[in-house]
Amino acid sequence: MTALPTGLTTGTWTIDPSHTEASFTVRHAGISKVRGTVAVTSGALTIGEDLETSSVTVTLDPSTVTTGDAGRDGHLQSGEFFDVEQFGQWTFVSTGVRESGSAHVVHGDLTIHGVTRPVELETEFNGTAVDPFGNTRAGFEATVTISRKDFGLTWNAALEAGGVLVADKVRIDLDVSAIRA
Repeated sequence: MTALPTGLTTGTWTIDPSHTEASFTVRHAGISKVRGTVAVTSGALTIGEDLETSSVTVTLDPSTVTTGDAGRDGHLQSGEFFDVEQFGQWTFVSTGVRESGSAHVVHGDLTIHGVTRPVELETEFNGTAVDPFGNTRAGFEATVTISRKDFGLTWNAALEAGGVLVADKVRIDLDVSAIRA
């Protein structure tokens, strides 16, 4: 039985979409990185008496992908990438939590583009605070690197000098604020 981090109490914590961000980074043309965000639309943490009885679920909306370039955003939302018409949401459902030094690893199933794969999110608990409106909030950061090919995201273009336009590895970073129900 693994104890809960100090300040985190049992019960349901609702993820606050307006104070939560999911961002991604992928290498472009082998020489630079493209960064973007996708909206977290809902989620909840159920904190049990210990980490083993705790869980998290999250839903994201790929139609909200933003990279700072409207043309690229439209391409990412198209059938060549995320196909938001057919696959209008991404989900993460935890299957377990374990300690890893001063941090935690959240195991779970990530579904993107209709494909579900197991992932491990390196997670850090940032503590709790009461906001000016009386809500008790908990903050977390998490990161995971995935292979986009594992999720059926295979579009690419060959470069004249060799290599491809979009790398396979994508880093996803989460900055989460949850409110105690």
